[in-house]
Amino acid sequence: MAAAGAHSGDDLFSVQGRIAIVTGASGTLGQRYCQLLASRGATVVAAARRLDRLEAMAGEVTGVVPVGCDVTDDTQLLRLVEVAAEHGGPDIVVNNAGTTDAVVRAHEQDPAQFRRVLEINLTSAFVLSSAAAREMIGHGRGGSIVNVASMLGIVASGGNHQAGYVASKTGMIGLTRELAKQWASDRIRVNAIAPGYFRSELTEEMFAAADAPGLRHIQRNTLMRRAGEIDEFDGALLLLASDAGSYITGQTIVIDGGWTAR
Repeated sequence: MAAAGAHSGDDLFSVQGRIAIVTGASGTLGQRYCQLLASRGATVVAAARRLDRLEAMAGEVTGVVPVGCDVTDDTQLLRLVEVAAEHGGPDIVVNNAGTTDAVVRAHEQDPAQFRRVLEINLTSAFVLSSAAAREMIGHGRGGSIVNVASMLGIVASGGNHQAGYVASKTGMIGLTRELAKQWASDRIRVNAIAPGYFRSELTEEMFAAADAPGLRHIQRNTLMRRAGEIDEFDGALLLLASDAGSYITGQTIVIDGGWTAR
């Protein structure tokens, strides 16, 4: 990572020449993160189970390296770091892989499903971050880890019943603080972004029709009276991934249109 004050103006948010890993890269938000980082000069190791989607993206976006990965397999997570190291990194990690519960109340939920949600959303982020940190410490440049949490790591899920998802995203925010503390002396910054409601594969049913109950719920409970647009992630991600955020660590930036400010 460059020293504080080394960039200014348009270069401040540049990630030129850096090597990034993005998990959950075949989904709506993951593809956006890959495209954004690549457009700013990074080489992006794009990881997901749906390799065909990653390969299609790599054919359209310069700088994307597709790697099939099941984040519940530690060996496959370690392979992502190996691929990044082959390119000279990693310098940036975006822990974006995620899933959610069936919408049932906790006393009706299969414990196996709860465990799986935590494994995908939280444990995988710990395993990948730890492996990446070992490499970052080894090459001596430090780096930036950005965890994709959720506003539901701060507040309860409202009309939905998502014990595993809420627990995993709350854990992600706590893990962010702890890893930031442990690795600050190694020049590794660890932060999180906590999205509110955006259109994605996980939320598509809520946006199914203009008058859908889920969409009305979002509009009624968000101060800005709308869901987020996908490009409204860009500023926060680039801030945390680049030298623009060189003095930010252990923080969670909530991108929710004011939902949690109510």
